[in-house]
Amino acid sequence: MTTLLLEVMRIRAGKRSAPDVLRRYREDRFSAPAAVPAHRLRAAEDAVVSALPTDFALLTLAPIAPLGTHSALATVDQNKVVSTARGSEVAADPTNALALEAALRRRQSSRTEPKSDDVVRLAAAQRVVRAQQVTGRATFAHFALFGAVSAGRDAGNLAFERQHIVEHLGFAAKATQAAVGGRVEISLTSLTPGFAPVVLAAHDAFEDQHDVEIVGDPHRGTGRGYYLGLCFKVYSVLGDDRIEVGDGGFVDWTRTLLGNRKERLLISGLGIDRLATLSPAR
Repeated sequence: MTTLLLEVMRIRAGKRSAPDVLRRYREDRFSAPAAVPAHRLRAAEDAVVSALPTDFALLTLAPIAPLGTHSALATVDQNKVVSTARGSEVAADPTNALALEAALRRRQSSRTEPKSDDVVRLAAAQRVVRAQQVTGRATFAHFALFGAVSAGRDAGNLAFERQHIVEHLGFAAKATQAAVGGRVEISLTSLTPGFAPVVLAAHDAFEDQHDVEIVGDPHRGTGRGYYLGLCFKVYSVLGDDRIEVGDGGFVDWTRTLLGNRKERLLISGLGIDRLATLSPAR
């Protein structure tokens, strides 16, 4: 099938003239340059990277991932992903590829020490493509996301969850303020009653930070079935404006990849393009 598709693409490409390519470039929303000026994107990304805790390894991800990466791990409809004829797909979210890398590193660690509690912390900025039609403020066909993942082993008493939710929320708040300034609001949605101690840990960690507010969001509709236990959204608050800039939560991806129910994974992401549109002009 791959050989056939490659030949079809070769024939189709051979029938296109240079003017055809230019016309397609003009009309294809996936091909157009970013709407946000490059210097503002660079400044926003630099601000986010500067806020990353030193325990995280910063990676440069490939622009493609194995076919099924987003649908098999994250239950994302394949129609929302740009698939290729070579058994791969264009990156749609850096946390999926980071989860694959984290699983490989966790597997290597467990082979040398079966009950290893070494936590793998990875992060990356990646320009991604989403195939679905989107409308509204600061929504684009392709855009940059900064993703972070923490993968480890269940330590009992929700110790992993309580520690790493505070770490990810702290990074998200610090990065948003570094890029935009102003206040940050983080809404938490508990998906399981047993995660109450994790919610409490988040509230306790930020109770003295007047520029970061933790609020409950029990009626959140999105993310259910995608996240497990607890999820959150990050908002930049500038005057009367409250704009979503990030999202995250616990998922079962490494548990599924490694076939081990003890594996734990927390993911989070920040929209670089969205932060750049909110940041003061430089």
